Amino acid sequence: MATTLLLDYGAVISFVQTEEDLRGLEAVVPQVPPAALWEAYWAHRLDYDLGLDDAAYWAAVLGRPATGDELAELVRRDVDSWLHVNQAVAGALPGLRARGVRLGLLSNAPAAIARRLEEQPWTQALHAMTFSCDIPAAKPDPAAYTAALDALGAAAEDVVFVDDRAENVEGARALGITAVHFVEPDVALAEALRHLGIG
Repeated sequence: MATTLLLDYGAVISFVQTEEDLRGLEAVVPQVPPAALWEAYWAHRLDYDLGLDDAAYWAAVLGRPATGDELAELVRRDVDSWLHVNQAVAGALPGLRARGVRLGLLSNAPAAIARRLEEQPWTQALHAMTFSCDIPAAKPDPAAYTAALDALGAAAEDVVFVDDRAENVEGARALGITAVHFVEPDVALAEALRHLGIG
C-alpha cells in the first residue's frame, strides 16, 4: 500500500489562469499582439521553468528587453495568475497529513512562482516541495521525479503521483510510481486515496 501522495501544482492544486489574468498580462505590453505574446510565452516557458531568470525570460517573450516597470509588472501579474488555489484539494492536505500520509509537491515552475508558493499557508501541510527551477529538471524528465522521491525519502513503490498532463503521468509510471491522471477532480482524488488505503 502506498504511503505518500505527490501532487502537481498547476491545474491540480491550483486552477488555470483566468481570462482576466490573461488580459491583464496583455495590457502591460499593449504593443505586442496577444497571439504573438502567448505563442512566445509558452515557447520559452520550459527554459523559465528550468531556471532562466525573469529578465531573460521576458526578453525572449517580448523580443526585446523589458523596461524595469514592465518587468516588475509582468512578473507580478504572471505569478498572481498561478495562485488561484483549489481549496477542495489544498484544504484536504492537513487532514491527510494527520492520517499519516506523507505529502509532496512536484511542479514545473520558475523561481518567481516557486518562492511565492513556499510562502502560502496551505504548503505547511507538505513534507517536501520540489520545483523544476531548483533541480534543474522538468517533468517528464526522470530526474524530476527522482528529486521529488529523494526529498520525501520515499521509494517509487511508496508513492501515488497526481498530474493533469498525460505525459507527466506516463513519466512517473515508467519509474514504477503509481500515477493518476487528474482530469475529473473528484474521480482523480478518489482514485489516489484508494491507492493510499483511504476511503
